[in-house]
Amino acid sequence: MGTWDVGPFDNDSAADWCGALNDASADRRVELIRQALATAAGSDDYLDGDDANSAIAAAAIVAAQRGGQPITSAYAPSFLVKGGGVELPSDSDLAALALRALDRVAAEESEWRELWEEAGALPQAMAVLAAIREGLSR
Repeated sequence: MGTWDVGPFDNDSAADWCGALNDASADRRVELIRQALATAAGSDDYLDGDDANSAIAAAAIVAAQRGGQPITSAYAPSFLVKGGGVELPSDSDLAALALRALDRVAAEESEWRELWEEAGALPQAMAVLAAIREGLSR
């Protein structure tokens, strides 16, 4: 896995997932976001780093749509960088699902957590998750 920074889009797996989201029709995007979040949130076993990174990217997108940090990364879906959005249903449980996914990503038995611990940068990576959580709590 290639990772170049701690941001939610700053790794190969998140960038690949964002490319698929960008290429999807607008009516499929919420479903893809939900799938990425549910995969991480529903994991009872060791959480794969690719699944964790996709969930973090999805959570960052949900947070941005709720007034959190705007999406500016060149590795995020270009329709978002250009000011577009994702039409989240008004009765959506995506924010709660995203929070559960982030809990799972940061928990024990997560490759994402292990890799950042090994790199000595877990506090910086956890700060990124905290900023996304803030946007999800709005």
